[in-house]
Amino acid sequence: MRHFRLVRLAAAGLMFSLASAVPAKAEQLAKTAFGAQALPAATEPASYGFYSKGCFGGGIAIASDGPHWQAMRLSRNRRWGHPDLIRLLEQFSRDAAADGWPGLLIGDISQPRGGPMLTGHASHQIGLDADIWFTPMPARCMSVAERERVSAVSMIRDGTLFVDDRRWTPAHEAVLRRAASYPQVERVLVHPGIKKKLCDTVRGDRSWLRKIRPFWGHDYHFHIRIGCPKGSVGCKAQDPTPRSDGCDKSLAWWFTEEPWRPATGPEKPKARDVMPLSALPAACQAVLKAPSPASEAVVTLTGSGSQPAIASAAPAMPLASSQSADPAALLLSLQPAQVPLPTPRPYR
Repeated sequence: MRHFRLVRLAAAGLMFSLASAVPAKAEQLAKTAFGAQALPAATEPASYGFYSKGCFGGGIAIASDGPHWQAMRLSRNRRWGHPDLIRLLEQFSRDAAADGWPGLLIGDISQPRGGPMLTGHASHQIGLDADIWFTPMPARCMSVAERERVSAVSMIRDGTLFVDDRRWTPAHEAVLRRAASYPQVERVLVHPGIKKKLCDTVRGDRSWLRKIRPFWGHDYHFHIRIGCPKGSVGCKAQDPTPRSDGCDKSLAWWFTEEPWRPATGPEKPKARDVMPLSALPAACQAVLKAPSPASEAVVTLTGSGSQPAIASAAPAMPLASSQSADPAALLLSLQPAQVPLPTPRPYR
């Protein structure tokens, strides 16, 4: 009998040990949750967190085609951003065209509600970053298939860290100067070789060069970053850039071995691939749960310079209210009797 009780106790102990060894249910990855969102959160526009760890609500999209731009890689659904950024891109496209740039090819901006992307960028999470190709827009409207397969052209000479002068033109300098001219733009990221080219060739006013920041990659495109928008109290600002033009020892470092030395030891997983939802600001949970607008059309800026229909027709609900509001009632409030529909750019 005593032996039987010992066996039972041993079996119970084994079962407890096995139960303790079973890991708790893994928390959902942030990139999975945000990558699944097809439309933005119908809330007041606001960015939460930092450029590489956050989200945003009240986003709008830039149309696939505009008078002076074409959006690339449409299948990624990354044409979304804070309204301040999207309106700036529309203005930038007009100003650059007036400067002589044929038109912007717009790469990734953000996912509909931001957050870590399923692939690619570490940043672009709070709707305040946008990639613009160094390749000028062609004189025709590209097909969807072309936009998936056409590649941008690198401005860097193969096997070097320096600009390929066969590809670089004064227009490239002009479009970067224009991008840096807007007060809300805090940084324009480019390959170190492009920064050096500007340092060596820009004449006259060089104050805008302080916004041109060297960074790995960015030889095929440049990256525009605006500051935290007004009203986004949960947005974490980046440190300001130095007041100098940046053509100093900080740039010289990029032309040493250190920045390009291969990492040693096992490769660490990218933060994007392991970041749980709990690592993001608490507001991002509410952004995920917020209702969507009625359609993509009513939250798309088409190039007229006006706000999307959703913004002009009815105010979006604040995030705090949207958590308890009836989604059906909210969607009805976003559909006035006369909603102007965008006119697609004709193919020619």
